[in-house]
Amino acid sequence: MKKKYLEGTFLTVGASLWWGIIGVIYFKFVSFANPIELTIHRTLWTALLLVATTFFLSKWKIFFKLFKNIKTIIILFISGFLIMLNWFTWLYAISVDKLIDASFGYYIFPIFSVFFGIVFLKETFNRNKVFSVCLVFISILYLFFQHNAIPWIGLTVAITFSVYGLIRKKINVDADIGLLIETLLLSPFAIIAFFYLMKLNLNIFSINEIKLSFYLLFAGPMTLIPLYLYTKGFHLVGIGPASIIFFATPTSQFILGTFVYGETLDVHKLISFIFVWIAVFIYLNELRKE
Repeated sequence: MKKKYLEGTFLTVGASLWWGIIGVIYFKFVSFANPIELTIHRTLWTALLLVATTFFLSKWKIFFKLFKNIKTIIILFISGFLIMLNWFTWLYAISVDKLIDASFGYYIFPIFSVFFGIVFLKETFNRNKVFSVCLVFISILYLFFQHNAIPWIGLTVAITFSVYGLIRKKINVDADIGLLIETLLLSPFAIIAFFYLMKLNLNIFSINEIKLSFYLLFAGPMTLIPLYLYTKGFHLVGIGPASIIFFATPTSQFILGTFVYGETLDVHKLISFIFVWIAVFIYLNELRKE
């Protein structure tokens, strides 16, 4: 039991640091392609890799059983759209040196999930959970009044990811098969978007740019490897420890944005993060009690 817990811890830490460091470095490197094209590649190559893994793991029976359920397909189409929007927003943030703003979104998304769970799923709550939610909203309002702008990158990342999780709770589906159906459903739209980019001569991926095109192929593995690690680790250690470890992702992104990529962290943004960090501490303390 202890060995499995240790293995799960290593896997979830590996996944969280992959999302927070390796993924950031890779997508920063390939940001010579615009965020729309990167989102397209992430969708298509992820779908292709998942087709291969579904063959390898002999999961087509599960796939076709789900695919026959129209309600499930509609739900997965909606969740697929949300995850694609999440990917695009995060990739846009990296391309315009707003990684700190994206990390803000990943800090607050679990607390948004608590909020949505209370509102839509009638999940239990206590004073501490409500207080952590209030601190997040205070942080957002503080940023709005100090910068005279909504922190839309962080909010989009947080809302899309938390609503995605909320929707996926409604259906019982393996993470890989669910993502396969989501990406397959959205692949036709991704292909249409890519041809539109070609028409405007805005695409990087082409026979004229073999080397750059090769780099873009890794968008699929960069998505699937940490997902696989986190999903396996999640099953071994449970929701509480896995959720706590996940915060290594936004922390790594915050550190990279501030100290490696030299993004601006003014005093007001720092104060908003302090509100959020207190909220996260309360949230983690509540997880520890469960």
